[in-house]
Amino acid sequence: MVTETDVKPAQRKESAVVLRLIAVVGIALSLFQLYAAGVQPLGLFFQRPIHLGFILVLCFLIYPAFGPHRPRGVIGWLIDATLILCGIVVGFWVPWNIDVISNAIFPRQIDVTIGVITTLVVLEGARRAVGLGMTIIGAFFLAYAFAGSRGELPWLADWMPGILNHRGYPLERVASQMTLGAEGIFGIPLGVAATFIFVFVLFGAFLEVTGAGKFFIDLAYAATGRQRGGPAKAAVIASAGMGSISGSAIANVVTTGAFTIPLMKRLGYRPAQAGGIEAAASTGGQIMPPLMGAGAFLMSEFTRVPYVDIVLVSIFPAILYFGAVYLLVHIAAVKQGMRGMSAEELPSVRAVLAEGWHFLLPLVALTWLLVAGYSPMRVGFYAIVAVLAAAAARAIWFFMVNGPTYAGFVRLCRHGLSLTLEALELGARNAVAVSMACAVAGIIVGIVGLTGLGLKFSAMMLAFSGGNLFLALIIVIIASLVLGMGLPVTAAYIVLIILVGPALTEEFGVPLLIAHLVVFWYSQDSNVTPPVALAGFAGAAIAGSKPLETSLQAWKFAKGLYLIPLFMVFNESIILGGPLPLVLWNGAIAILAIVAFAAALEGFLWAPMPTWQRAILIPGVVGIFWPDLAMEIAGSAVLMAVLIFNWAARRSAPIATAES
Repeated sequence: MVTETDVKPAQRKESAVVLRLIAVVGIALSLFQLYAAGVQPLGLFFQRPIHLGFILVLCFLIYPAFGPHRPRGVIGWLIDATLILCGIVVGFWVPWNIDVISNAIFPRQIDVTIGVITTLVVLEGARRAVGLGMTIIGAFFLAYAFAGSRGELPWLADWMPGILNHRGYPLERVASQMTLGAEGIFGIPLGVAATFIFVFVLFGAFLEVTGAGKFFIDLAYAATGRQRGGPAKAAVIASAGMGSISGSAIANVVTTGAFTIPLMKRLGYRPAQAGGIEAAASTGGQIMPPLMGAGAFLMSEFTRVPYVDIVLVSIFPAILYFGAVYLLVHIAAVKQGMRGMSAEELPSVRAVLAEGWHFLLPLVALTWLLVAGYSPMRVGFYAIVAVLAAAAARAIWFFMVNGPTYAGFVRLCRHGLSLTLEALELGARNAVAVSMACAVAGIIVGIVGLTGLGLKFSAMMLAFSGGNLFLALIIVIIASLVLGMGLPVTAAYIVLIILVGPALTEEFGVPLLIAHLVVFWYSQDSNVTPPVALAGFAGAAIAGSKPLETSLQAWKFAKGLYLIPLFMVFNESIILGGPLPLVLWNGAIAILAIVAFAAALEGFLWAPMPTWQRAILIPGVVGIFWPDLAMEIAGSAVLMAVLIFNWAARRSAPIATAES
């Protein structure tokens, strides 16, 4: 009989070997990504498959077949070794055979076989690294592709409404779609993960191991520690500023999130909450003037409205959005019992800056490069170089001041090399979950494109509205989400405005500029709405949380993304202007509606809000959105009464904190 004493040495030996393998593969992946980011950019059919191959190998090394709490054993190693070999094949097959694949009229049987293996291995890797939910979603979309008279599962067509029916596709066609083009696993989501998401995750790892992370944590505590949820509020403000420059939600997450997410986690926010707050705030960057993710330029071209006018009318809605996120962050901090710290408990801003001012140089370089127009991937590369240069300069300064010796120099070099290798491994480890999630998102993207599901949803939902404007807007939200699974934000906006723009303006009477703004806002929701929430995935990678859980948190904090466009439609004066009293009235009730909705969502404002108060707030918010002055006044009165009642409850009783 084998005792625990007998097993432990073998397990320790196996763990040491596995840890060494993980370190070697992780460092190799990070060096490959740095080469592609800063030395020699690679084509998408080289970088994405190689990246996925590395990630799959790391995934099956880090996450054993039978879970982390059981030894692999012979059977576990047979399974994992087979999957690791499959990961290696996935990584080199397309780059090695790119000429043959691109020139083939019909896919070869061997390419189809590799496509099937790649899809199955990706689903299994996602199950281990992300969770069963993501795998089930990917499998569901694959089953939809097979449903139809020409597909592998024709009987499934009987379970779908007529408009969702399609001819179905055989295994060869689906496998080719998944791996032999840029519309499947090697599509946009994995491309995002393999480029600037990875390089900025690596940037965060270098910040952590060089001590820059501690410096920014201390600085944030010194500056905002007295407030409830101070770092989270700083994340909202920083994302607004950075987003107005970068115009990209994901780039916003990976730049500001490298600093703010660790601060939020240390303050007391759960990792998924921290990543979700950053993703929600960063999504607002794309609706924040002046750049608006290039959307303002397209909108100006489509509507013939001058660019500067679009920027000006977008300022107030953007402020409303960030105000809603800020308020939700504050409520979450209060509910979780977070308290501001006393001055005695906080470090001095001057002392913190004196100790680590050199770590501000990478941030200055990062911001300057973004403003100068460099790509996010190249910005991340130079930011990593800046971190290394700042840390090295600081270490050399102390070395020279304290009396240089040959032995001390050797120790300094060894320590620097050790920290560099540690950061390279840590960055690769942190990227596994988000890359696996993006690979499965690529499966969804591929099926949406193959079956025409996005266009079918758009046409179907518009037909279902039956002439009701509110239902039509709900349908636009659903259509934008489905299109956003397969297209980047700008492309989703273009496709959606072509599909639904004429209907909104001609059939429902929505002014042209407002129709475009509404569609553009709704085109952002795929950044924060599961199952394909790239900004949420990026936040999860930095926070070390599950991508789906983080995306749900981002979806919760980004609720203004859905409400504010509705307000634009039913209160046109905040966009198109009008008599000053009307503009001021609509602006005031918009703020009131956002505050009331946040309170109803969280069940808290100044004090815990009982269910009956939350129930009353909802019709009050609806009244404010109703296109009738009497209803607006009645709704505002109801909201004010409930909020005053809640404020009075706070005055008469201590706050009862609860977990969010």
